[in-house]
Amino acid sequence: MSVSSALLLAFVTASTPAAPSTSSVPPPVPFQPKVEDPMLTPVPPAPQLVGSWDQALALVKERSTDLRGAEAGIERAEGRWRQALSTLLPNARATASVAHDILNPDTPVGVFATSNLEGRTPTTPMVGVLTATLSQSLVDVGAWRGVSSAASSERGALATLHDTRRRLTLGLARALVATVAAERAAELNRVGLLQSLERSALAQRSFELGASNQLDVVRVNQDVALARGALVSGDEQLRRAREALGLALGFGAPVGVSPDFNLSGLMEDTRKSCVALDDQDTRPDLVAARAQVEAARDSRRQASAGYLPTLGLQSSLQAVTTDPDFGRFSTWSIAAVLTVPIWEGGLRGGLVRERAGIEKQAEQTLESSRRDVSVEVAQARRSVDVADALVKTASESRELADRTDRLTRRSYEVGRGSSLELVQSGAALRQAELTLALREFELVQARLDAFLTEARCDW
Repeated sequence: MSVSSALLLAFVTASTPAAPSTSSVPPPVPFQPKVEDPMLTPVPPAPQLVGSWDQALALVKERSTDLRGAEAGIERAEGRWRQALSTLLPNARATASVAHDILNPDTPVGVFATSNLEGRTPTTPMVGVLTATLSQSLVDVGAWRGVSSAASSERGALATLHDTRRRLTLGLARALVATVAAERAAELNRVGLLQSLERSALAQRSFELGASNQLDVVRVNQDVALARGALVSGDEQLRRAREALGLALGFGAPVGVSPDFNLSGLMEDTRKSCVALDDQDTRPDLVAARAQVEAARDSRRQASAGYLPTLGLQSSLQAVTTDPDFGRFSTWSIAAVLTVPIWEGGLRGGLVRERAGIEKQAEQTLESSRRDVSVEVAQARRSVDVADALVKTASESRELADRTDRLTRRSYEVGRGSSLELVQSGAALRQAELTLALREFELVQARLDAFLTEARCDW
């Protein structure tokens, strides 16, 4: 029997004098409040729904701008490494030029000696010159340091990609859990509003029959107003959760979760995409930070190596057009080039100091990241135990609130309880149910955070 029907039955029993029992007298009809309110209509579903973890992860792979940016970072680092390596590989180039004497157009521009008996061979009036040059670095410490720095930057870019994948996985899991939790909270808020409206109708009916006063009606209506406020706030939280999920999936519109989404299997799904790490120092963001320190150190050493001499080999072959022949090779030289830096106006010293500062900044960033990771891992591990304890206390609180509400209703039905107690017990039960649901979602999120905080994602 509902609260309304029991209250009306008790009121009718107390107000009507006893009559002889006859089989022809029908039993009293229980009072059934009819509640119709536009706020009880659920929030319209999102234009797009996600039905599984694999579908959500596929959308992240396809549409994530952070993932595309991390992949572009690897491409950029590879390009820098290739540029640094080019200074150590053979360098060949060819140049062509055409010269003409405007004042003496019929006079050859120049002559060059030949090995035949004629002695000299004149060039054509419009002379063409083709020069081919080949150079090879033999000893260049700075160039080797530059290659090492670029290789460290490439390793750092790859680690950054792995860390980006881990963060995207963690963000996606959080967005999914938050959306499911917001859907459940919105549902519980509507159930709470429905119960409050039923209590209001019951109090109004009791007032009309003279079993209660105006204060009881006002108290119950006040509880209805509070339930409406909670519903409006919960609906807005649901919309924000859908928008956050849409952004996590790479959309500029809200995305919802399908009703058949398996939240309990989310941990197993994430384990298919990521693997746990044995040591927190191997987490991708720390690996990337250490690689940046190595790159900055090699870059500083590259600048310091600029004080050292370099040795290279250079060969040049030149051909010109001649008359009457088409053309001949004029010179072919091979030279060893020793370059000794003497004075550059302080440019080299300033470069060394600048890169030394960059190295110190990278070291401090690494130390800061190591501290942050240590605290983050400790908090993630501890959060599982805390969330589990909160679920237990919320479950006990919900059971006690449910017993209190049932006893309060029974007391109110027989006329021993007040409307204030009825409103308070109903509000406490509504809050306890909402708290329990949120605590259960927080436990799921805590387990996901604890796993993904010390994981490596290679999808």
